[in-house]
Amino acid sequence: MSTPNPITTNDEAWMRHALALADRAEREDDEIPVGAVLVSADGTVLGGGWNRNITEHDPTAHAEIVAMRQAGLRLANHRLLGCTLYVTLEPCAMCAMAMVHARVARVVYGATDPKTGAAGSVFNLLADPRHNHRVEVLGGVLGEEAGRRLTSYFRRKRSKPV
Repeated sequence: MSTPNPITTNDEAWMRHALALADRAEREDDEIPVGAVLVSADGTVLGGGWNRNITEHDPTAHAEIVAMRQAGLRLANHRLLGCTLYVTLEPCAMCAMAMVHARVARVVYGATDPKTGAAGSVFNLLADPRHNHRVEVLGGVLGEEAGRRLTSYFRRKRSKPV
């Protein structure tokens, strides 16, 4: 796998969009603040969302899956060729493999996930040579900002009386 390109202004702008979606997760649904936006090669937003697994009683409703589902419906295709997925937290194994199956070209994430990250932290599923498709990965884009949101959310949750 080639070395990923450095962070661009577009990457930061799209990550800010994903961060805004993460804010909605917490504000509107009291969900873990993770947001994702899927962008075509020409810069068109194809899908976006935030964690909805608690609200929808659906363990697969992570922000990345929500965004990819929207994009698949919009394109009327299960393949998301040439697309970049921006997500505020490093993808888990489920989301990473969905990206591989969808043939997403690139994932750009904010905060690393030292417990379940599957884009290089704990696992490296997106670059595994055993797959017939590999996803380019760029991590740490606005990672401190994304990480602060997550830390603040969990601190508030844990300080609430039961």
